[in-house]
Amino acid sequence: MTDISLPLLHRGKVRDSYEIDDRRMLMVASDRVSAFDVVLKETVPKKGEILTQMSLFWFYYLKGVVPNHLIPDVAVEDVVSLDEAVLLVGRSMVVKRLKPVLVEAVVRGYLTGSGWVDYQKSGAVSGILLPEGLHDGAKLPEPIFTPSTKAPAGEHDEPVSFEWVSNALGHVLASRIREVSLELYRKAAAYALEKGVIIADTKFEFGLDEDGVLTLMDEVLTPDSSRFWLAAEHQAACQAGVPPPSFDKQIIRDCLRAQGWRGQDHNPPALPPEVIEKTSGRYREAYLMLCC
Repeated sequence: MTDISLPLLHRGKVRDSYEIDDRRMLMVASDRVSAFDVVLKETVPKKGEILTQMSLFWFYYLKGVVPNHLIPDVAVEDVVSLDEAVLLVGRSMVVKRLKPVLVEAVVRGYLTGSGWVDYQKSGAVSGILLPEGLHDGAKLPEPIFTPSTKAPAGEHDEPVSFEWVSNALGHVLASRIREVSLELYRKAAAYALEKGVIIADTKFEFGLDEDGVLTLMDEVLTPDSSRFWLAAEHQAACQAGVPPPSFDKQIIRDCLRAQGWRGQDHNPPALPPEVIEKTSGRYREAYLMLCC
């Protein structure tokens, strides 16, 4: 929990947002962890700090592609008491208040996860027909935009087609989101590959500012929003027809699946301490490889 004196605007799976004024809010990343869209009982130490620092890195690196919600010249100690600031430094950002675009902008450069499941059924992902004969973990001919709905906490996001997004948001805004999402992915993926990391897929979230300008928000290219692989492990994994291990909470998902739980209720089984420790280590490793 990150309860502070500012009014709480929203408590998400991981992030809590607090009102500063009618144009700004304080976004705090907790150590909470979710799996299958359910917040678990356990927390992952330092996770909130790692997510925040990675997002800050990417906001600055990608700022030439699209505006983002970060207000860089305001520190947390400028908006809360010093006692509260001590608890929030490193895991919080002062950001613009935006009108959220209620679509998850998912980009895939590789075929895996739910995209692989869809491909096995239909040969397509989000209505995009892909070449025959691809395997789990295969690199796609080019990155694809495969959006999903943005479900409330506790509910599951559902994949949708670009046509669905276009009907929901209007063709101009939908096209802009697709264009920007693909450009963000391409730039980030090229940088990450130089660091020995493959960004298999990721999701972006956007909002509109008071002038209707599309603005990148929430988190960017973290282990919570992205699937990172070691490039050195990818070729061997491809030969075996399976994806390499991910720098994310896949360890937790695998542990829960092994216990027969896939989010079918809100009573997940307990996680062993070693699973928490390994997950925390993967988050730290991703940060050190990409942002340092």
